[in-house]
Amino acid sequence: MANHSARQPWRWLWLLLTWACIALALLGALLPGLPTTIFVLMAAGCASRCSPGLHRWLQQHRLLGPSLRNWERGGHIDRRTKWIASLGMLTALLIALYTIHHPLMLGSIILLIATGAGIVWSRPEPPRTQHR
Repeated sequence: MANHSARQPWRWLWLLLTWACIALALLGALLPGLPTTIFVLMAAGCASRCSPGLHRWLQQHRLLGPSLRNWERGGHIDRRTKWIASLGMLTALLIALYTIHHPLMLGSIILLIATGAGIVWSRPEPPRTQHR
């Protein structure tokens, strides 16, 4: 019993982080430049520490579940997700090029976007049997 009560504050922290990551993932689906997949993965990792039911819900979610399941099956990112991520990164890059005039800041943003694109496109795609 003492062990359970000692873990209780951590459970609430993990739960709070889970929901914060879910909110950021959903915002990332709408806003260019804000990633979605990484927040889904972080939410799943946090949920696995505090709530097996919430983790299961994420895995079965209509929008968030496929990316999560692909990642958990081997770090896969499907081609459609790669293209959507690339479109979001391109949109963010165009906005940055148009609005930011500070060379160091612009260079940093370009470097971060290029790094993100490299990571996304370097991940393997799921085997053909897992595609829709």
